[in-house]
Amino acid sequence: QVQLKESGGGLVQAGDSLRLSCAASGGTLNKYVVGWFRQAPGPERMFVAAISWSGYRTSYSDSVKGRFTISRDNDMDTVYLQLNNLKPEDTAVYYCAAAQTIEPHRVWTDVSQFDYWGQGTQVTVSS
Repeated sequence: QVQLKESGGGLVQAGDSLRLSCAASGGTLNKYVVGWFRQAPGPERMFVAAISWSGYRTSYSDSVKGRFTISRDNDMDTVYLQLNNLKPEDTAVYYCAAAQTIEPHRVWTDVSQFDYWGQGTQVTVSS
């Protein structure tokens, strides 16, 4: 069973950048869709970005499109989320999640479609 661990969060100022990493252990991320979600104080975990296991297809929420970039290194079993031009409203705990699929270009965006989750990494953006 694959286990996920996020890293790279921190406290930054508005306009700064961060790169989050999601590393897999106990298995490979090959043939897994990987997504990033975030949760500000409150019950709802929101979709941020996702990438197919082929790496050829990506999806972004409207709120981060043009500022965040998702990528993956299948040899390293790691998925990255580059966060540029950060805003205070990006403050949240960021989680990566994975879901197995046989379709190389499949992308999912709903929380319920992902089976494996990391513990999260805090991103705080001050104004």
